[in-house]
Amino acid sequence: MRLHYLQHVPFEGLGYIESWSAAAGFSITASRMYAGDRLPPVDEIDWLVVMGGPMNVYQEIDFPWLKKEKTFIEGSIKKDKTILGICLGAQLIADVLGAAVKPNHYKEIGWFPVYKSDDIAQPPLASVFPDAIDVLHWHGDTFDLPAGAYHLASSRACKHQAFIYGHQVVGLQFHLETTAAGLRQLIDQCANEIDDSPFVQQPEKMLAEPQRFASANQAMKQLLDAMAEKTRR
Repeated sequence: MRLHYLQHVPFEGLGYIESWSAAAGFSITASRMYAGDRLPPVDEIDWLVVMGGPMNVYQEIDFPWLKKEKTFIEGSIKKDKTILGICLGAQLIADVLGAAVKPNHYKEIGWFPVYKSDDIAQPPLASVFPDAIDVLHWHGDTFDLPAGAYHLASSRACKHQAFIYGHQVVGLQFHLETTAAGLRQLIDQCANEIDDSPFVQQPEKMLAEPQRFASANQAMKQLLDAMAEKTRR
C-alpha cells in the first residue's frame, strides 16, 4: 500500500501514523505544501492523509497552494482513495464536499473529551469510537456536516468533531496522532494562540498526563486498522 500525506507546516507531521504505517508495510511519501512540493498523480497512491496547520481553508490568497490541494483531495475522493483528514485536513475535506467551514464559537486547545454520536451504526467504526475519549484539540474553526456524511463525534465546545463520508473518507477535528514531542512543537510554534478562553489549556496542563498520548494513539491505531480492513475488502 502507498500512503501519501499532505503537510502544511514543518511542525505537524504524521506522528503516530508514521509508526503504524511502517509496521503495516506501507510505503510513505509526502507533499510539503508549504515548500512547494509537487502533488503526485492520484492513481499513484492508495491512502491520502491530510494533516493539520494553523492556516484556514479560506485563506487561498495567503496560501495559493490551498486551491491546488483542494483539487487533489477532490480527485482522490472521486477515485475512491482511503482518506484521513486531521484538523485542517478534516476542514479541507468538508470544504471540498461543499460544507461550510467557519470560526467556531470557542477555540479548543488542550485535552477535552469527545462523545460518540448516535449516527454510528455500521461496523467496524461503531466499535472503534468509544462512548467518550479524551483527545487533543488545537483549532478555532469548525465545519458543517457534509451532505451524505455520518456524524461521528461531538465535544462540549464543538458539535461537529468527526465524520465519515462514503465509507472510506474520515475527517477528525482533533488529534489522535500527536506524540508528546509533537505537542511540544505545537506549543513552541503556536503559543500565541493560547489564551484564557474557556476551552484553552495552558502548556503545563496539556503536558501533565503523558498517558493521554498512549490512549489517543491506541484509538488512532484502532481507527487505522478499521480503515485498512475496509480498504482490503
